[in-house]
Amino acid sequence: MAGHSKWANIQHRKGRQDAARSKLFSKLSKEITVAAKMGDPDPDKNPRLRLAVKEAKSQSVPKDVIDRAIKKSQAAEGDEYEEIRYEGYGPGGVAVIVEAMTDNRNRTASTVRSTFTKAGGNLGETGSVGFMFERKGEVIYPASVGDNDTVMMAAIEAGAEDVESSEDGHVVYCADTDLNDVATALEAELGELDSTKLIWKPTTTTELDLDGMQKLMRLIDALEDDDDVQRVTANFDASDEVMEQL
Repeated sequence: MAGHSKWANIQHRKGRQDAARSKLFSKLSKEITVAAKMGDPDPDKNPRLRLAVKEAKSQSVPKDVIDRAIKKSQAAEGDEYEEIRYEGYGPGGVAVIVEAMTDNRNRTASTVRSTFTKAGGNLGETGSVGFMFERKGEVIYPASVGDNDTVMMAAIEAGAEDVESSEDGHVVYCADTDLNDVATALEAELGELDSTKLIWKPTTTTELDLDGMQKLMRLIDALEDDDDVQRVTANFDASDEVMEQL
């Protein structure tokens, strides 16, 4: 979906331009700790941890921060995080999925619900919008890595399913279970990637005008400002003119 490709690139640029980066580093570190605690602390033996480390490195998280997050998972004491997915509708009827890791389910649910309400949306039950998304692997490369055909051929060879290319970059999609293999193959062919992660890819989208996009961005920003929220996905689409005005 073109809308998701645009959103992926907005999120990516936003992350790169974040001066502090501390909140992003904290969320990536939390994912590493949870992945290591749920499986083996060795990334070579733990696919989820391997992807978490790869994503952290692509976002310039220092090696000592990554190592510290893995060691934290082996500590006898520490926070126990629960993974929760929230679903709801944002401004303009856009479907929104919020992925969170929390040590206090009640606190997080209350904050997420309040954020939706203040933004003119409403939080629904689990499954209320999930049917409009598919779980996929996503790999992002900068436009400078090559032209559309070059990236498409490399993606096909790597076992990917689809590629969306624009002046902002190349977004490669694959089956969620193939993400590690596809990302590794692409790196061997194209070099260092910008981002690799599991995502919820919309199967349908809702068109928004400028006002709708601005309201949606305020909701997303407010949700992402919550330390418990790891990732937010929305099934919007918008014209190039609207995107340029954001």
